[in-house]
Amino acid sequence: MAVSNDHESFRAARRRAQAILRVRGAALAVAVLPLAAFGILLAGGLTGHLGAAGSVDTAAWDAARWAVGGAAAAVTVALLAFVVLLRRATPPRTPAVPVPEEQAPGLYRLVREAAARMDVPAPGAVWLTPDCDSWLEDEAADAPSVLRRSISPGSPGSLGSPGSPQPSSAPTLVIGSPFLWWMRTDELRALLAPVLAGAACSLDPEIAAARRFVRRLDAVLDSRVARIPAGILLRRCRPHAGEMERAVAAWASERARTLDYGLRIAAQEQVGLAYAGWDRLLTRVALPAWRQGLLPVRLNAGVVSALTELSRRDRLAEGFEARLDRAPACDLLEEPGRMDQEVSLLAARLFFPARAQGADWTPVDWAAYPEQVSARLWRAQAAALEGELALPRPPQRALDEVLRLLRAASATPAADQLTALICCAALEAGTAVPGLDWLDGPVLLVEGDGRRAELAAPVALAVEHGDQEPLRLLLHQLGIAPQRPARLA
Repeated sequence: MAVSNDHESFRAARRRAQAILRVRGAALAVAVLPLAAFGILLAGGLTGHLGAAGSVDTAAWDAARWAVGGAAAAVTVALLAFVVLLRRATPPRTPAVPVPEEQAPGLYRLVREAAARMDVPAPGAVWLTPDCDSWLEDEAADAPSVLRRSISPGSPGSLGSPGSPQPSSAPTLVIGSPFLWWMRTDELRALLAPVLAGAACSLDPEIAAARRFVRRLDAVLDSRVARIPAGILLRRCRPHAGEMERAVAAWASERARTLDYGLRIAAQEQVGLAYAGWDRLLTRVALPAWRQGLLPVRLNAGVVSALTELSRRDRLAEGFEARLDRAPACDLLEEPGRMDQEVSLLAARLFFPARAQGADWTPVDWAAYPEQVSARLWRAQAAALEGELALPRPPQRALDEVLRLLRAASATPAADQLTALICCAALEAGTAVPGLDWLDGPVLLVEGDGRRAELAAPVALAVEHGDQEPLRLLLHQLGIAPQRPARLA
């Protein structure tokens, strides 16, 4: 049954690809109709069948020839311009870090062995991207591949066997870097199997041509010259393109059943966990550093700590931490630390585009994060609050004044600024130290026991509801309680 589904999915993909190519052919036929009509009119005039010299309708046929000829010339020029734009169009590529084979021989060996076991062609290169996804980047999107043979519809798995012809431009395997650091080697192989299996369909000339046509149409949509015809063609092609890719995915899924199918189910569970941990690490931990021009240079190593902490807190992730006893897939890299730095820099440029392009970043290690990121962030926010409310400079005196203003309802500071001021006062008093929580970013740790000071709820009650009692109790525990009760002015 699996073999039947395998073949049927491939045939369905080819039918959809052929439908896209028929749209392309029909568009070309419509575009050359005026030129064909002009050719008929011109030939009719030369042979005397349409507007022979001396006949009463000569003037009418001459006028028709001029009108159709002008229209044909205009359409031909527009068609040539559109074709040139389409041929020169470069589909957008996902920013990624290339991984040369000499820097990851183990990873390339794993990919090739997996492809060989599924009897599909291996990718030509491997890239890493700071995202929780993996896919094949089709090199044929920029220039047509020279395909030396096609897939037989009756035997879609016949490609990729030893000694079989290969395309001149094999697709590139793009791997989400968090997978490489979090997953174990066998889990990564199982997860990549359906992606690798999809490489076989890229060898079919009709599927490759259909993909290339749709991607180039997407690439020229922003052009004023090509926007209208490209939009019309895309509306015709997109339903077929979507069904074609779904059929290709179904074909790849069936083919990947031959490789680590049982392990893939467990690996898919890791994907959801990786998404959650990576998102929290970027938004809660990396973003505060990026805003200060600081670059955490070990994001992928940090995601392991974040996911370990998430698995400890989340009952759904219970037991995943025990996997860490096995070697991670990043051990397949020769220099995982250096590759982590390159991916971390790319992540900063992708996810924090507000920083000027080409601006220098100051690297920061995780060990230095509390002082260089957490403490600096609090000092900057506290200074902004002191400037807005004209507060006295020492953080303790400024905190006393803010509490007085809150009690008098004469000022409403931003909650994060008040939190920062409390943190600065505790640091100055020596009762707490800056810290790093892998899921929440900068945190204040009570000196001595290392316990995290929970500031969010008491600060929110004081600012939003005027209830200062929980906050005063917390300040007393931190050793920075107001020196005297705040009174109404």
